[in-house]
Amino acid sequence: MQQREEKQLEASVESLISRVAHVKNALHGFIYKLENEYERLTWPSVLDNFALLSGQLNTINKLLKNEKTPSFRSQVIIPLLLNPDRDEDLAKLTEQRVPVFSHEIVPDYLRTKPDPEVEEQEKQLSAEAARIGPEVAQKQIQTLNKLCSNLLEKLNNPRDDRDAESAALRQNKPSFNPADTNALVGAVAFGKGLSKCRPPGPVAPGHPGQGPMMSGGPTLQQVTIGGGSGQQAGMGGPVAPQQQGQPGKMPSSIKTNIKSASGSMHPYNR
Repeated sequence: MQQREEKQLEASVESLISRVAHVKNALHGFIYKLENEYERLTWPSVLDNFALLSGQLNTINKLLKNEKTPSFRSQVIIPLLLNPDRDEDLAKLTEQRVPVFSHEIVPDYLRTKPDPEVEEQEKQLSAEAARIGPEVAQKQIQTLNKLCSNLLEKLNNPRDDRDAESAALRQNKPSFNPADTNALVGAVAFGKGLSKCRPPGPVAPGHPGQGPMMSGGPTLQQVTIGGGSGQQAGMGGPVAPQQQGQPGKMPSSIKTNIKSASGSMHPYNR
């Protein structure tokens, strides 16, 4: 009878190890895809991987709940040998995760209860839950259920309905002002609404068509060349030809106007 139970236990352990190995391989493949193929990974593929892992875990639960499977809770594991040195066989068996079976790691790997810190947190939560009265707890439960219901309703709504609502909101709320747009186009294209800049000094009368060259700069006026043929020459206009055999002389009035105009038009003197 005892030998039969031992064989049944060994068969159950081997089957459980095989199922866990399948879960481990599936996890390795999924993690590799997330780290190296995330650019090509699609959401349906992620759901398929989750479905595979869920199915494998359900298979393990069914195996543990099977009547033919012995109760692992009644089995006790006792470390027979502890060695602070590296064990190559143990490292190979655990895929280099447990290279040493010493006094430091045995309490962690053979622990049957949570850590003391986790147990203390569980006690605190249990004490807080006991202090809450039934009415307050019922109100909190109703509030949580309402939030979950609203969230599920939003998630279950078809995507077309959400798109239609967003499109309707965009149509009802224009993102621009037509009057401002028309004023901007008129100002850029035709100068509509722009103020005219005039120089601070008075403009000489009797010269139509001569406007200011730039804001704040002096105007260029025509001057009469004295001692010549009586012709008028403007800045930038044609210059009267000189008489043959006479050296050309520039009157002092022209020199003064040219100096003042050139000094004010220099970009560093604006």
